[in-house]
Amino acid sequence: MQDVQARQRVPDAPWLRSYPSGVDWSADFPAMPLWDLFDQAVQRYADRPCLDFLGRVWSYQQIGRLVDRAAAGLQALGVGPGTKVGLFLPNCPYFVICYFAVLKAGGTVVSYNPLYAEREIARQIEDSETDLMVTLDLALLLPKLEPMLARTRLKAIIVGKMADILPFPKKLLFPLIKARELASVPEDGRHVWFGDLIANGGSVVAAAPDPYRDIAALQYTGGTTGVPKGAALTHRNLQVNALQMVAWYPGVEHGAERIVALLPLFHVFGMTCAMNFALCVGAEIILLPRFDLAQLLRVIERRRPTILPGVPTLYRAINHHRDIGRYDLSSLRLCVSGGAPLPLEVKQRFEQLSGCTLVEGYGLTECPVVCCNPIGGAARQGSIGLPLPGTSIEVVSLEDRRTALGPGQSGEICVRGPQVMAGYWNRPDETAAVLEGGRLHTGDIGYVDEAGACFVVDRLKELIICSGFNVYPRVVEEAIYAHPDVVEVAVCGVPDAYRGETVKAFVVVRDRARLDENALRAFLEDRLSPIEMPKLIEFRDQLPKSAVGKILKRELLNTRPAADATPQPGGSAS
Repeated sequence: MQDVQARQRVPDAPWLRSYPSGVDWSADFPAMPLWDLFDQAVQRYADRPCLDFLGRVWSYQQIGRLVDRAAAGLQALGVGPGTKVGLFLPNCPYFVICYFAVLKAGGTVVSYNPLYAEREIARQIEDSETDLMVTLDLALLLPKLEPMLARTRLKAIIVGKMADILPFPKKLLFPLIKARELASVPEDGRHVWFGDLIANGGSVVAAAPDPYRDIAALQYTGGTTGVPKGAALTHRNLQVNALQMVAWYPGVEHGAERIVALLPLFHVFGMTCAMNFALCVGAEIILLPRFDLAQLLRVIERRRPTILPGVPTLYRAINHHRDIGRYDLSSLRLCVSGGAPLPLEVKQRFEQLSGCTLVEGYGLTECPVVCCNPIGGAARQGSIGLPLPGTSIEVVSLEDRRTALGPGQSGEICVRGPQVMAGYWNRPDETAAVLEGGRLHTGDIGYVDEAGACFVVDRLKELIICSGFNVYPRVVEEAIYAHPDVVEVAVCGVPDAYRGETVKAFVVVRDRARLDENALRAFLEDRLSPIEMPKLIEFRDQLPKSAVGKILKRELLNTRPAADATPQPGGSAS
């Protein structure tokens, strides 16, 4: 088992010298089905608030009953081992309920991005072998799925009513005031109302999967560097990763925390850090269906959450809110950033505003949470932290992908641990390549220092080779972020007839600021070498992002600014 392999390979790992007090790297976590972790939480925290959706609150016991009834309903529809059930949902109670109901019924969850176009949906349905889909009766969602019943293998759609999860009186008013936002649902036998699905006594025969072999979720990669692939995550992968996080944060008060789930649950970061981890510690999950900065700040002030996982763009947006001084952020005790590099300027500014330590962590679709800086410990500036319990980091040569490198030497970061995926769904060749040597090759360039802290230099596929020299976009971005007028930046390599590639920076500046190319280059003169200095700078009003907030560099290079967003010095921030 990978659990044992990881522990056996690092008896004197450098990070053990720096491990936080109270955290045991060699801790042994019992294996169990992922749904069993949820059931344990229901037993321990039955009367505690579990979900808060737009002001309506459900207890752990209430959600537990709904999961059992949904699982029984799914089994009646034929869901069992091997059945793939898709969740085409924003953050809402239906996602949490159906996620664990599918697992308890014996099926596999396939998460879908609700922003996907029909072509992307159809491709993922066929690739993952999805037979059932769960969605809402909203015009933004259901009409995208209905053509799939004729064009793909999809057999039926389970439809949840938006009004049924709203608090009173919104529940009564929504169908009247928001009628245009509702979709018409055919009564054709291929559309099943969620209310009908749970119209049973909740007598479910819980599945008993092999935690190490049976797939709990197919989590699709973002596709930013190619066609999306389904990372096959076992029950053990996801269950142990949640427990690793619980062990990493010994100061968390079980049964008393409130966590803001703004990260989309269909993304591996949100699924692991805002849902599975939160349920393990009996936290109340405040579900926000979309990013609305004003709504988030009101929720923080009124609901007093204690935990906020997010991406750098989220913390950057909070930092630059023009009225941020009017909001009380003091309830926050644990804030974790992931999904993209966290600029030092963003970290420091957020900590000044909130009084909360913001730590950076690291993970991938193929291995949700790998490492994190310790809470309350001495975080290394620019580091993604130390490996979680049972996890080991190895850095190998970029030339042969085999030779292990020593402290401070940059190469490809590789991971061993019980949370590493089983492989890519139906892609044996790509699985063999990425898991070569029994370790996950991340495609990230980085190093481990003498104290065991891990540093990511950049993505292997984003490395810019300029006149034969390696230029790391992250280094250039960090230098540009140091300018007080810069809100966002993305640095990419573009073809150059003379150099092979040249450095281009896409920059968003704060509202009403005046910054031109000459002024920015003058600022960077003593921060970057001549080879790193951007030869091209393009100012934009905003940068394209994924659903989780990661800047999409490929899309940035393939699109031009809109006519009304022509690059101008001092363009307004998004």
